[in-house]
Amino acid sequence: MKNIAFAAIFTGALVALGPQTALAQVAEASAAAAAPLSGARLVGQGVLRFLGFEIYRARLWVQPGFDANNYAAHPLALELTYHRDFSGEAIAKRSIEEMRRVGSFTPQQAERWQQALQSALPNVKAGDRLLGLYQPGAGAIFKMAGRVVGEVPDAEFSRLFFGIWLSPQTSEPRLRQDLIAATRPQGQP
Repeated sequence: MKNIAFAAIFTGALVALGPQTALAQVAEASAAAAAPLSGARLVGQGVLRFLGFEIYRARLWVQPGFDANNYAAHPLALELTYHRDFSGEAIAKRSIEEMRRVGSFTPQQAERWQQALQSALPNVKAGDRLLGLYQPGAGAIFKMAGRVVGEVPDAEFSRLFFGIWLSPQTSEPRLRQDLIAATRPQGQP
């Protein structure tokens, strides 16, 4: 019912304000309505490609005052929409490899974190959306289809895990730039 009312309101806006203005408002309202974190706004999105193949689309939501250079100090939400099928085990293994670029940790931590991540992450199919929620000092929560599918309540793990996308040491600097694009002041790279 909400969707019908929403469509009716914005159809009226389309007629009254013209197509470009109304469509921009629809897109903005849809993004705000879909914000996975209270008070957050979508600030960037990009696609991870490997050998020309799209692996997933990433979208980042942050709250006002977010500082990309100090990402770990801020709550955030990162959504991945997969274009390929992957097992939770494969995602966990690759995540640990990528986390090593962001910071150092012991082999014992790596083993513990990989097991926790494998337990937290489901297998994904093309089209699945996996949402990671980061709370500084608390850990990570993972959601799929609006329900919690797993958690890793380890602050250090979470800082390094979200650093895969947001740390300056990421293996994908272009994707990082796409994700944080709207958080940079005008004129800064």
